[in-house]
Amino acid sequence: MSDVASGRPASSVVVLRAPMSAHVVERTVQAGDTVSPGQPIVVLEAMKMEHVVAADCGGVVVEVRCAVGDQVAEGELLALVAPHRAGEAVAPQAAPRATKAVRDDLQRVIDRHALTLDAARPEAVARRRARGQRTARENVADLCDEHSFVEYGALAVAAQRSRRDLDDLRANTPADGMVTGIGSVNATLFGAERSRCVVMAYDATVLAGTQGMRNHAKTDRMLGIALKQRLPVVLFAEGGGGRPGDVDVPVVAGLDLGTFAAFARLSGQVPVLGIVSGRCFAGNAALLGCCDAIVATRDANIGMGGPAMIEGGGLGVFRPEEIGPSDVQHRNGVIDILVENEAQAVAAAKRYLSMFQGRVEHWQAPDALALREVVPENRLRVYDTRAAIAGLVDVDSLVELRSGFGVGVHVALARIEGRPVGLIANNPLHLSGAIDADAADKAARFMQLCDAHGLPIVSLIDTPGFMVGPAIEERAQVRHVSRMFVVGAALRVPVFAIVLRKGYGLGAMAMAAGGFHSPNFTVSWPTGEFGGMGLEGAVRLGFRKELEAVPEGEERDALYRRLVARQYEKGEAMNMAETLEIDAVIDPAQTRQWLVAGLDAASAQAPRSAGARFVDPW
Repeated sequence: MSDVASGRPASSVVVLRAPMSAHVVERTVQAGDTVSPGQPIVVLEAMKMEHVVAADCGGVVVEVRCAVGDQVAEGELLALVAPHRAGEAVAPQAAPRATKAVRDDLQRVIDRHALTLDAARPEAVARRRARGQRTARENVADLCDEHSFVEYGALAVAAQRSRRDLDDLRANTPADGMVTGIGSVNATLFGAERSRCVVMAYDATVLAGTQGMRNHAKTDRMLGIALKQRLPVVLFAEGGGGRPGDVDVPVVAGLDLGTFAAFARLSGQVPVLGIVSGRCFAGNAALLGCCDAIVATRDANIGMGGPAMIEGGGLGVFRPEEIGPSDVQHRNGVIDILVENEAQAVAAAKRYLSMFQGRVEHWQAPDALALREVVPENRLRVYDTRAAIAGLVDVDSLVELRSGFGVGVHVALARIEGRPVGLIANNPLHLSGAIDADAADKAARFMQLCDAHGLPIVSLIDTPGFMVGPAIEERAQVRHVSRMFVVGAALRVPVFAIVLRKGYGLGAMAMAAGGFHSPNFTVSWPTGEFGGMGLEGAVRLGFRKELEAVPEGEERDALYRRLVARQYEKGEAMNMAETLEIDAVIDPAQTRQWLVAGLDAASAQAPRSAGARFVDPW
């Protein structure tokens, strides 16, 4: 066959066939028409969907072999097109129809999303400013790297359609009062993959940041993603707890809700950080209490019940500011990091999260020689072991936790040559370094935190032992301090123990994960002194007969001093190393070198088997 109109041989004709069995619903050309590449020729309908058969090339339509209404089979010939030959004059085509910059359906989506933004609610934002606070979206934007946050569930509204107009809900309950999504935090340090985090922020400008049915569903969705993909979670927890006004869902009490169990299930699986500014009560506070760590501003109030719940229970009438103020919650250990404002809270959150995101390439070492002067020459003079911590870790890497609580022990996250570690140190400024119930709880929980997330532990020991006496036993001292042994015995991460001065009794053993041979190494500074208990007490108990045999007064006192001196000589660090009860006595200036070598050796070992772990909320 030849192309009569153009004189072309049949081989130069392009054949258009039906891609499927379908019904012809539109034919846009006829024989003799000139077509452009991609121009529709025939429109077919199959399975309720329209499929366009278009020209593969520019040319002239030779023949169309189908009509509207025809049923065609797969592969059936629909049309023939003769392509333009090189140099052939082409008839001018009609100018393409001008298209809108934005289609109507897309514009509708853009307009709907605009209602969720702060700019759509200037009055609510103004009230926030009057309180000296930022909006939820501003906090999320500050936390996440620029343009990295991808929001989930932005178009949700409160489940109140049966009692409120939809336009009202869209305008006044954007995202159902909770911003949720995934963004990157610290990507410049760790890259996009290691920096991904789930971020959830209750919006206090929407129904007081309460927990609605839709934002519970959003929370559950994000928690499932966090667990499945092993992503850290950051929760901005400000808000008033459960919301009774969501009437669209047939719920009586809602106690079958899965959000709280799902949130708690993350403990020990991924880092979970809570941030609070303003009021955080009831259900919001319950989620906050499940977090590994809590950062709060000074204007924060945190409580398991707000004013309405307290008054409803017949417990009195209180202003929100009277319930769980930040100074109380920092002192009792609820708040890990206390800051002035939300900007500082977000900055602290970034530093905290960085400790669980990996090693950094650039770091600065402190002055190692300064460690030689940390412990006073006068063995009875107290000092601050924070100076020892600062002398061991990379400059500006320290993140101290729970500084207002359990002050007999310092706990902190930091880096050594860029590697994140956890540090525990006795505090001689409190009870001369003796470990009381609060300090034991603080240390034990911190060891759990480090173990759950794979951070090696550095323990700086200077303690006369566990605190004793009738008063301390009233606080269940036996149970509290024993937590250190139980947690220490179960540790999977490497532990490195350094005795700065006093290494006495059960308290020193607990600081060393149960005993001086439990850590990867136990070394002492030259100032180290050791004993099964405080040496003065040991002399009074162990040499009572000898002392009572000498007349009371100067002679007995002189004998006592000689016996104590003998015990100090016996318990001196060099003797401990000679009997192999510790591994070495080192120059304090070499401590960091020991730690670096220990970390290198530990990282080369095969990881220990992981079991079901969680971080105790207390």
